[in-house]
Amino acid sequence: MTRIGLIKEGKIPADNRVALTPAQCKWIQKNASNLKIVVQSSPHRCFADREYLSAGAEVKEDISDCDILLGIKEVPIDELLPGKTYLFFSHTKKKQPHNRQMLKSIIDKQITLIDYECLEHDDGQRIIGFGFFAGVVGAHNGMMAYGNRTGLYKLDRVYKQRSFRELIHNYFGLRLPNVKIAVTGSGRVAHGILEIMNLMGIHEVEPDEYLIRRFSYPVYTQLKGADLYTHETTLNYSRIDFHDYPQRYKCKFLPYAAQTDILMNGVFWDKNVPRLFEKENVHSENFIIQTIADITDDADGSVPINLGDQSIEDPIYGVDRNSFAKTPPYLSSSIDIMAVGNLPNELPRDASRYFGEQLIKYVLEDLINGSSNIIDRATIVDKGRLTKDFNYLKDYVA
Repeated sequence: MTRIGLIKEGKIPADNRVALTPAQCKWIQKNASNLKIVVQSSPHRCFADREYLSAGAEVKEDISDCDILLGIKEVPIDELLPGKTYLFFSHTKKKQPHNRQMLKSIIDKQITLIDYECLEHDDGQRIIGFGFFAGVVGAHNGMMAYGNRTGLYKLDRVYKQRSFRELIHNYFGLRLPNVKIAVTGSGRVAHGILEIMNLMGIHEVEPDEYLIRRFSYPVYTQLKGADLYTHETTLNYSRIDFHDYPQRYKCKFLPYAAQTDILMNGVFWDKNVPRLFEKENVHSENFIIQTIADITDDADGSVPINLGDQSIEDPIYGVDRNSFAKTPPYLSSSIDIMAVGNLPNELPRDASRYFGEQLIKYVLEDLINGSSNIIDRATIVDKGRLTKDFNYLKDYVA
């Protein structure tokens, strides 16, 4: 029998999301007689220990007898169990400096690491993640920040709501000004943003129309790959070519900055992808953006005035338009930035339920059977050795 352990989150501050909800654990054990779910006791989860016990899962402190361990965030080095198979978001594929020692320890302890972020279909589409709810919470917080800045409306915090369904009730009767919102991206994060745009009754307009007129009602436009990037030589856009050679492209977002009050950023970024704009562009009188919800949250990334993320309790800060120094939010001389690395924690039960559904549907069976192309592509370390696709990390852990 395979024993799957749900580990308690050891990273500080503790994450309250889970890979599997109690109801999902109950379903798995009912439908797979060869599986046993063990839950490591934790006071921080959005689902209490007693809920897992009621669902028929075993709850205890010691999970060293489990074969596969499921978490969410990075596991502290002193909590890594030698020889086990782990699944969590390791944040190592981009050689993030703060996780180098953790990956080195995973190799030293002969651990197998499967990274959720690397679980992809054959066409490269991510299989599981919390992006949708990051988009939902980030869009709400961005709209909240603009309301706080202008005093034209008021929105309460997401984490005060018990569920996504309860959050929606905040939008009944909400009257927004004739604000213009640019939404970037086309993945799960963008889908979450669009959900909030539509629930708030904000009208969608085409990018070309957005660029040439103001409206007497609130509007948004969605800017996808072809709207944002063009090849430096051919002036065309190919999604496949862009993903293979992003450094050959330039960004054409700036005209939208002259028409946008709120930017909702949901684009993927790495160091070779062009930024939406450069810092010096902010000095221009044509750059009228007042609020940026940088939901993908890469410091000095696609939004170069992202100075680093904040906490859920204090999600908004200002950036001075001239000095780019960090300021309190809502100053006339600053642009407000909403940047939080764990946005789905504001709706943890809904986010965990969605995540677990994808895990069960696309990953669990292959994981139990031992291997598949999907699992193999997402395995960064196999029994203490970097796999072929991640050999480029050798210098990172050396």
